Amino acid sequence: MGLNLLMAQKDRSGLLTRTFDNNYIVKYLGINEYAVYDGYKTAQTSAQMAKANVSDLRSVRNYLKANYVKPNPEYTGVAKGKNVLIIHLESFQQFLIGYKWKGKEVTPNLNKIYHQKDTISFDNFFNQVGQGKTSDAEMMLENSLYGLQSGSAMSTYGTSNTFESAPAILHQEAGYTTAVMHGGAGSFWNRNNAYKSFGYQYFMPLSFYKNKPSYYIGYGLKDKIFFDQSIKYIERLPQPFYLKMITVTNHYPYQLDKKNQTIDKTNTGDETVDGYVQTAHYLDQAIGELMRWMKKTGLDKNTLVVLYGDHYGISGNHHKASAELLKKKSFNDFDNLQFQRVPLMFHMKGLKGGINHTYGGEIDVLPTLLNLLGVNDKGTIQFGYDLLSKHTPQIVAQRNGDFITPEYSKVGSNYYDTKTGQKIKPDKKLKTKLTSISNQVTTQLSLSDRVINGNLLRFYRPKWFTKVKPKDYDYNKEPSLKRLYDDPSKTSLWYKNHKKTTQKDFKTDAPELKK
Repeated sequence: MGLNLLMAQKDRSGLLTRTFDNNYIVKYLGINEYAVYDGYKTAQTSAQMAKANVSDLRSVRNYLKANYVKPNPEYTGVAKGKNVLIIHLESFQQFLIGYKWKGKEVTPNLNKIYHQKDTISFDNFFNQVGQGKTSDAEMMLENSLYGLQSGSAMSTYGTSNTFESAPAILHQEAGYTTAVMHGGAGSFWNRNNAYKSFGYQYFMPLSFYKNKPSYYIGYGLKDKIFFDQSIKYIERLPQPFYLKMITVTNHYPYQLDKKNQTIDKTNTGDETVDGYVQTAHYLDQAIGELMRWMKKTGLDKNTLVVLYGDHYGISGNHHKASAELLKKKSFNDFDNLQFQRVPLMFHMKGLKGGINHTYGGEIDVLPTLLNLLGVNDKGTIQFGYDLLSKHTPQIVAQRNGDFITPEYSKVGSNYYDTKTGQKIKPDKKLKTKLTSISNQVTTQLSLSDRVINGNLLRFYRPKWFTKVKPKDYDYNKEPSLKRLYDDPSKTSLWYKNHKKTTQKDFKTDAPELKK
């Protein structure tokens, strides 16, 4: 196993620590070596769970009770009964909003949504992912629990753990139909198992879609093709629905076939960075096509659209190119921390919108969303806060212990003034304050880790919540579609359209689909 392990790590760095797909590990290690590795991981996970007990959960609940922040009553229930469409913007950073290259907007459709009067947009919203990257973002959005310090919580614990997730809460409390659509492999990040533990009724990965070589790039279907082929499923979902759509074209290494390139690459000389605007522009075009379909069919009138970037697209290994993109003379560790901003937008007809400057992160999305929907989450274990509350603490934890607040930022052992970027040499009084913030970050991260590593939610659930049973869900294509198409409710878009498809209302310029 040792030789295979070394070769696997050399060929695919982070393969074992991030564990994004067991099928990939089998490919690189071999089936026998994988069996040994899997046995070790299982034993390690079981040992951590065996040590956990009810008293561990008590300390978590006491912390959450002591640090509770009341949601903003002005926004409570403003989206009650609305569909929720979450659009996962892969590797999409905040700086792209409004960014122009050679006089051309890179993301004109998202720019328009961001600035509309019925969109609540956040300009100080940060990704908080660790090694689990996208899966960490999903863990936070669905559960308000942080990803782990090492590896992926969804991959390691998604099958075995008990969760109180958004889809289960919304289905039980408000009758939502819950689904995920994704043009990539269902096993990636262990989604095919984790989503069952989260309580998703439907999961439609790549196996549900027609896939030709020209339709696929990188990690899945090109976004325009993915949205086009998803229409036949979206329109059959009984309303209200809670639907997450995961895009993949704007994924490292940001390569796009020539016929889909409609904006020039940037010219920093960094191959990874220069392709980023092309794939982001393509994603933006796909979003525009989907939003126009929603308007054409009237779905926009009763849907809250949530758009968020899951994590950085340009890593800290590209300081020089990042400085050129941002037209800065230099780019240091503080700049890189600020570069972790990603978009968050809540868009709905009639919503009282505007650009919100509150500092927050992905851990805060679920409590914010549930308040907008007016859905009860009393007693659940969530580490985030309603971003619209005037009393949110505005301490944004990073998985490595760094933090950002409106006043101060911590990178490693250094502190900075958030507004000016100047390094701070704190006096005794300020040092005490910064240490207190740092301790709050460490406490929150460690308590969240305790919940996941110890599977603490098996010991407790709110009285109103029914424990999710993963075995109740079948994501195989044939039974899933039979269940969807045989659903007796009369609330789907298809039913309201006199049992006719709305596929013709979706217009795409995808060259692969031209007749």
